[in-house]
Amino acid sequence: MPESANLDEFDVRILRILREEGRIPVQELSERVGLSPTPVARRMKALEAAGIITGYAAMIDEAALGYPVSVFVSVKLDRQVDRALADFEAAVRDFPEVVDCWLMTGNRDYLLRVVTDGLAGFEAFLTGRLTRLPAVASIESSIPLRRVKAGVSRQP
Repeated sequence: MPESANLDEFDVRILRILREEGRIPVQELSERVGLSPTPVARRMKALEAAGIITGYAAMIDEAALGYPVSVFVSVKLDRQVDRALADFEAAVRDFPEVVDCWLMTGNRDYLLRVVTDGLAGFEAFLTGRLTRLPAVASIESSIPLRRVKAGVSRQP
């Protein structure tokens, strides 16, 4: 683990447990970490204030919600100027189908994970929304066959 985080062994234990069990009560967390509840709560607040813990969320099965299809989409813009990047990013933020969006290095500008109710839903998103954005020059889609590993963050 990088030294820049300035975490001790208790902070690391807290983060590892919270990463897997975000709803664990402070009392139970304190028992598992080996500190009393007050210092554990203080450490959690300090980790939040430092921006290391950025929030708490439920893990949701997208397929169980009726969205079984994920597609990874690489997007190349026709120009990489600030305005084009900002406009693309603003548009993508408003698309509920786009779950993740990363600005990339290399021969593509963005990598998106698009989640839909099926291939017809993906096609509708692609032709009705994504390809209509002004700066989009080319798109390449890849359909994953099976998730091999899933995580919410790297373990400390």
